[in-house]
Amino acid sequence: MSPIPTAAVPPLPKAELHLHIEGTLEPELAFKLAHRNGVDLPYADPEQLRAAYAFSDLQSFLDLYYQLMDVLRTEDDFTALAEAYLARAEREGVRHAEIFFDPQAHTSRGVELDVVVRGLRRALDASQERHGISTKLIMCFLRDLPQESALATFEACRPYFGTAIAGVGLDSAEVGNPASKFADVYRLAREAGLRLVAHAGEEGGPDYVWEALDVLGVERIDHGIRAIEDPKLVDRLVRDRIPLTVCPFSNVRLRCVDTLAEHPLPAMLAAGLLVTINSDDPAYFGGYVDENFVAVGEVLGLSEDQLRLLARNSFEASFLEDDEERRRKLLAEVESYRF
Repeated sequence: MSPIPTAAVPPLPKAELHLHIEGTLEPELAFKLAHRNGVDLPYADPEQLRAAYAFSDLQSFLDLYYQLMDVLRTEDDFTALAEAYLARAEREGVRHAEIFFDPQAHTSRGVELDVVVRGLRRALDASQERHGISTKLIMCFLRDLPQESALATFEACRPYFGTAIAGVGLDSAEVGNPASKFADVYRLAREAGLRLVAHAGEEGGPDYVWEALDVLGVERIDHGIRAIEDPKLVDRLVRDRIPLTVCPFSNVRLRCVDTLAEHPLPAMLAAGLLVTINSDDPAYFGGYVDENFVAVGEVLGLSEDQLRLLARNSFEASFLEDDEERRRKLLAEVESYRF
């Protein structure tokens, strides 16, 4: 087996396409913002909070995830959150990041949409100069809420389309909340020229992926690990070159896969799927994107060629059509990388 990158070797250049900015809230920053904003956290210190990051399923994670969001109140808070991620991403070898945020999770607790978007964009707009990372921002709808809430959020975000917000996504509890529930808001997003992605095939089976493709018309599937269970779906994804933004640590921590050694990633690669590796909610799941790369290389025995393919896929799957010159440059970095 080929050697895997170590700390002494610069990380493999990559794009991160499945990253929830709220999921990068490290315990230390959570306590700092809580103190600044007068929010009482039910934990004695960051170490006790980190110990609570043990989840039995997606819902147990979401319960803590939404509880901790309460520390995010001001533009400065959202800027600090995004800047902390970007600084870490630079060290992880990230060259381009397409970042999710959950507007409904903030407006529902009284934080104005403008505060969220302006705060995030302040960090993102400086990112390429400060960290060498180009960025795009994708607003996600919470699928456990009614479509009416998503429609209201969509309309409230219209002033930011094309400048601050590049696309829409769909996240939160998957089972019982199929993609078809959001057909109308995705139709509007398509008409508005936004890029379309959706979580599917994480908890839910292949039928959730089919609906995301056929009802919502998404360009990219977030997660998608259960697609491998349906040969016809695999054929469709391969034929249409639909990217899958896989998050190995997340899949294990949320019990979608029992152990990393049992992850379907090798089978997905063997099937010819356009798979990418991402960190999802790294503060909660035990590792940022390069740590995911290193772990799948070691545990699943991936070769240098397979790791390079995963990095290449990340740039090919990114929404960089508005800057093909940058995409070519980043792909060239992958090809010239030496393990």
